[in-house]
Amino acid sequence: MSTDSLLRPQPQPTPAPDSPRPRRRVGRAPARPTASAAFHSISAVTAVLLGLVAIGAMIHEPVLIPPLAASAALVHSAPTLPLAQPRSLVIGHLLGAASGYAVLALTHSSPWTAALAGGITLAATMLARTPHSAACATAVIVVLQTPAPGRFVPLLFGSTVLLALTGFAASRVRRGAPKYPAYWW
Repeated sequence: MSTDSLLRPQPQPTPAPDSPRPRRRVGRAPARPTASAAFHSISAVTAVLLGLVAIGAMIHEPVLIPPLAASAALVHSAPTLPLAQPRSLVIGHLLGAASGYAVLALTHSSPWTAALAGGITLAATMLARTPHSAACATAVIVVLQTPAPGRFVPLLFGSTVLLALTGFAASRVRRGAPKYPAYWW
């Protein structure tokens, strides 16, 4: 066999005329939720977030709306994802707060150090097998707003537990909804 024949493309066998061709599925968007499912998710998330704002206002702590809104969206609209499970939700946010306070202990509050804290949080959650992208925003808030840890961390912990419980309750109320959580720990 010559080198020339090795470099030339070899003919591919053609499928038999009556054999079905495999269909290639290109990524598709998920099915649109029903109006009642969308309303249910929106009302549950809004009620939870309003409750968290009220608690934050009562104890004079910064509102955690950005990271918790993202977490609520994950829990209520993608309840089967690993990012939405209680372990990732609660531990992820606590790791975010810890990363934020660690960065603050070593540096000062600035957008640069907030970005660093967000990156450290992502690495920490991946190492702990508790990925939760919204936890990176918690680290950013800690660095930029420098809340008192004695009041902030319990508020954060309670908020994440409340989100997990509302996700659990909402999945039991709505017929046909995927059950949340897929696993607790």
